[in-house]
Amino acid sequence: MEVVVDRLLTWIPDVSVLLLACLAQTLAVWSAGWDQRGPARRRALVVSLGVSAAAMALGLLLRADFLLGTIRGSWVAWLRSLLFAWTLLSLVWAAGFLLIRAIGHLTRGSRFGPRFNAARRGFLGTAYTVLFAAPAATLAYGTFIERRNISLRQHDIPVPGLAADLNGLRLVQVTDIHMSPFFSRRDLDYSVALANEAQAHIALVTGDLITTAHDPLDSCLDGLKALRADAGVFGCMGNHEKYAHAEAYAEKAGARQGLRFLRRSTQLLAFGDARLNLAGVDYQRLHTPYLRGADQWIVPGAFNVMLSHNPDVFDVAARQGYDLTISGHTHGGQVRVEILGADLNVGRFYTPYVDGLYTKEAASIFVSRGLGTIGIPTRVGAPPEVTLLRLCRT
Repeated sequence: MEVVVDRLLTWIPDVSVLLLACLAQTLAVWSAGWDQRGPARRRALVVSLGVSAAAMALGLLLRADFLLGTIRGSWVAWLRSLLFAWTLLSLVWAAGFLLIRAIGHLTRGSRFGPRFNAARRGFLGTAYTVLFAAPAATLAYGTFIERRNISLRQHDIPVPGLAADLNGLRLVQVTDIHMSPFFSRRDLDYSVALANEAQAHIALVTGDLITTAHDPLDSCLDGLKALRADAGVFGCMGNHEKYAHAEAYAEKAGARQGLRFLRRSTQLLAFGDARLNLAGVDYQRLHTPYLRGADQWIVPGAFNVMLSHNPDVFDVAARQGYDLTISGHTHGGQVRVEILGADLNVGRFYTPYVDGLYTKEAASIFVSRGLGTIGIPTRVGAPPEVTLLRLCRT
């Protein structure tokens, strides 16, 4: 039963996104043709819905395991990503065209001039053209430039009363690799080299090594064996290991490569006279009781760290007594836009902890943007990163 549920969960994003595409395309055509009537609008709507329906059917077929087993290849992943990109563009176009349509109605017959004022119509035509081209250009930039701009981001974690022997302790985090046609072994080797340059005391891999069961998990684990840290390399499982039913295999294969996955388990590390208790859990399914029994893993007097792929567990981890939670999962929003001071990204729909450091009383969480992508192989406003965290006594 759990296998069936997991497979259905992998289909939900595709179905939801493609249904949104149908709605968005209808709205976009209706809005763009606000001053047209009769057969022209009807033909445009029929064509738009026909394209949307065909895209939905193709997207679902490409998602089917039985079909992927016979036509596997990078072009399948790229085609699926184009469907997702087309859907995102459809939503942006629909919202923008509705806004322009509203502006058109507000200015019609007003002090800006009569309904068929040439300047007004020229402005609206230019607005439609810019709105049509700008989102596509932005996605292209995010796909071919920003997505590949991997860097090492350093962040200090202030900790009141931190033990002297833990002051300055360095933890390097590699997360959300999503090794696939969109993230190569060469990209991974470069990321691991960046991580090793940090000369960290502890190295952490916080889930989503791959995206689907067809991705090269063995190659990913082989690349991670080059990861170096004084006290060892530890990790936790992400939702895509769960969806691919690869958790047990990744745990065993990772151990052979020197990577220990903490699956509802802990590792106590000593640094001088201080101790750091590292706990890890598998992906915590959304809206289920989080971190059940994890309060029993707290070590009094130690600095307690929780590794959880998804950051929405932070409130529970803080209540249980964990000093620091380290997560990924959100990709920093992946496509992130700020409009009028509002941070707009998909991650905000399911967690307030999207990117960077957050605190709650004495507890903290750091959420890394990670390396790879899902859905659309693009990053806008959320460049990929390897993260170096440094504990600082305050």
